[in-house]
Amino acid sequence: MFEAIEDPDKRGQVGIGTLIVFIAMVLVAAIAAGVLINTAGVLQSQASDTGSETQEAVANQIEVVHASGGVNESTEDGYVDSVNLTVMKSAGSNSIDLSSMTIQYTSDTTDKTLTHGGTDTAIGIETVTAGGSDYGVVSGSATSAEFATRDIAGDDGGDTELISTDDRVKITLHIAAIEAGTHNESSTGLDLANALEGEGLEGGDSATIKLVDQSGAQFSYGVTVPSTFGDKEVVEV
Repeated sequence: MFEAIEDPDKRGQVGIGTLIVFIAMVLVAAIAAGVLINTAGVLQSQASDTGSETQEAVANQIEVVHASGGVNESTEDGYVDSVNLTVMKSAGSNSIDLSSMTIQYTSDTTDKTLTHGGTDTAIGIETVTAGGSDYGVVSGSATSAEFATRDIAGDDGGDTELISTDDRVKITLHIAAIEAGTHNESSTGLDLANALEGEGLEGGDSATIKLVDQSGAQFSYGVTVPSTFGDKEVVEV
């Protein structure tokens, strides 16, 4: 198969060009392998993050246990000027931070995105005097642009978190201010009260409240106001 070299003057030689080509091939292969390994690591990390975020978006859910509306009788027929939602986290959900949550409020005439404003769930109007002028200000943390939260049950989460399934938090929306689009007028408190009078959801009206938590998980709740209020101060919505 192989011819024996009997002449001692004959030698097998490898040219320097062949050696350079060989080294270049090894370097190219090493660089390509490094790029492939790095790309695979990046893709694996992205896939893991995407999977975790998708799982949270699917598993993390806020459930509305109860919803009620406050009836304002300053007009002849009355209207709902505030809504309170009692919420809990669904089984299997991770902890939910309500201070990072947003609420999308949509009615026939209004579409607003609300952020967390605080933990004072009182609904009312107060007059503040500054610089010789009276300012009508919506009292409490629930305004035309913000919602308020208050812990009502459970020992883990407090006012702004749902940690265990025992936690219950009340979310308050100032519907009158949201529908009017104002919560602070540089005039008088009486003027603001007049501006909010009649603003809200009348009998038979409806609205959609979409809760979006920090992971992007969404829960929609439909608010439906009874056609008549009678002499009730609070109605189920």
